Amino acid sequence: MKDQSIFELLHTMDQVTNKLLIQWNKSFKESLGISHILVLSHLQVNGKSRPSDIAKNLGITPPSLTNLANKLVSKDLIVRLFDEKDRRNSYLEITDAGIEMVNKAADEGQNLRRNLFEKLSKDERRQLTSIYEKLNHFL
Repeated sequence: MKDQSIFELLHTMDQVTNKLLIQWNKSFKESLGISHILVLSHLQVNGKSRPSDIAKNLGITPPSLTNLANKLVSKDLIVRLFDEKDRRNSYLEITDAGIEMVNKAADEGQNLRRNLFEKLSKDERRQLTSIYEKLNHFL
């Protein structure tokens, strides 16, 4: 019985996450998916990075990252830089427009979550905060 309730909890958590992502994709009108935003976010946090490091960090294949990067470069959200000593080594770097896009995507996600959590009572929000704080402590 205990395993079943944990499975149900995990399944429900995944459903909420998936539905939030679907809602975000519908409301974010920039013709970019969450994977593009994850690449931009990685570059914003970590600075100039090798594509292979980004792919590994995000858990995507190098060819997938190449496709994502090509679209981001075409939209001037990132630039490709080449190592002066060895031009076979390339890096990706976020542009100011890319930083603006990450901020816009984050704002949209925050608005979606705010609208969702406003559906809960103050007491339910307090309980949920307490639960998340407890889980964060274990992590």
